[in-house]
Amino acid sequence: MHTKVTANAVAMKRWLSKAEESLGNHSDRLNAINIFPVADGDTGTNLYQTVRAAARAAHDADTSDLGDLLAIAGMAAMEDARGNSGTLFAVFLAALAEPLHGTTRLTCTLLASSLHRAQIRSWSALSDPVPGTMLSVLEASARGAAETAAAHTADDSNLALALTLRSSVQEALRAVVQTESQLGALTAAKVVDAGGVGFLLILDALRAAALGEELQDELLDGLHGYDIQAPHIHNGGDADGVEVMCTINLSPLDAATLRLHLDELGDSVIMSAVTEVPEGYRWRVHVHVPDAAPALALIHQAGEPVNITVTQLAAPAIGAEAGDS
Repeated sequence: MHTKVTANAVAMKRWLSKAEESLGNHSDRLNAINIFPVADGDTGTNLYQTVRAAARAAHDADTSDLGDLLAIAGMAAMEDARGNSGTLFAVFLAALAEPLHGTTRLTCTLLASSLHRAQIRSWSALSDPVPGTMLSVLEASARGAAETAAAHTADDSNLALALTLRSSVQEALRAVVQTESQLGALTAAKVVDAGGVGFLLILDALRAAALGEELQDELLDGLHGYDIQAPHIHNGGDADGVEVMCTINLSPLDAATLRLHLDELGDSVIMSAVTEVPEGYRWRVHVHVPDAAPALALIHQAGEPVNITVTQLAAPAIGAEAGDS
């Protein structure tokens, strides 16, 4: 197969556009198998909306520097992140940019370094990271890229990049399959992790955009729970509490203190630095809590938050009317 490699800034813009399109096409099915960490049936929607913000920012960016381009996209994604999955994607994208500053072309070595950085940052952003999720798929993709790149040391050829991208996607696919046996809720429902599948779609979009190829429509064939005729798995209405998100400027010490207090109130705590500011850093904050008021009180005590959203975790039951309780 002839591969046309165009791993430059134009390709990175095309990557995010392809990812947006792919997630838009798959969002309903991702929502249908979304049962972890809460069965709120919105993983596909959250990923789609967050990637869309990144794609629009990248489209408008006037730079050929890959690091600068993805940093702009990552910042936009962070500011408009939705849910656990969207927030983790934003962290991933911002971290992916870091080793790419000053370069205009992706290579196998740079790809491996970027995925490794993104893996570390994504795991550290969560207070309680759990295997069998999007994090495991990211870890596997980084490992696949690192192993292939190591076999092509100092090789900046298009072929080496193609092999590394394909290895990354294949390892991610294996990790998605394994999620079903890593989390009890997924094992019981006989499905793979929705966030993991979404991240796999994002990686395949990167492969396609960088190599000038098409998306692999057959990539998801056989994944448990993902067939189009498979039922909705998430249990609408069973998830208690709310999801609180905001952006706030804090010093690293104050951010660590706020994270500690939010851990005591709820779970799924994610705090990631968006950019440096005079006070320290601009942080994106995400937490699931039984009641928003105590969490918001802590956040307001720490600083002056903006972009505050409070969303009920319970999803409407399948087939329920919009006004049903």
